[in-house]
Amino acid sequence: MQGLSPTAAGVPHLARPGRPAVVARTLAELTGPTRGVVELPVRLMWCPDRRFDLGDPDQLLWMYENVLRETTRTDDLRDLINGRTLRRVWRLLNLPRGVRQAWESRHPGLRTA
Repeated sequence: MQGLSPTAAGVPHLARPGRPAVVARTLAELTGPTRGVVELPVRLMWCPDRRFDLGDPDQLLWMYENVLRETTRTDDLRDLINGRTLRRVWRLLNLPRGVRQAWESRHPGLRTA
């Protein structure tokens, strides 16, 4: 399955029960915005205010956490997450264990970011 990060046993890491974590093949393919205001689609965030100012560090973290946890599409990752920014904020993100494990399995450099 493209975008999924299986464990050694072949079972994908889970973002939550029943939902495999989606992981980009490379960090370089993550070309999302680095500034401005981003509005997430309803499928990624259900509350009325889905807009995030990327200039506000707390809003940037909150947006990345939601996208990484909720997405079921690698296109969301490519369009909304920036690889360099992800590496810079990785340790600050509050992610489910399965999401963090999936990303660090695929991208071991994040462990030391």
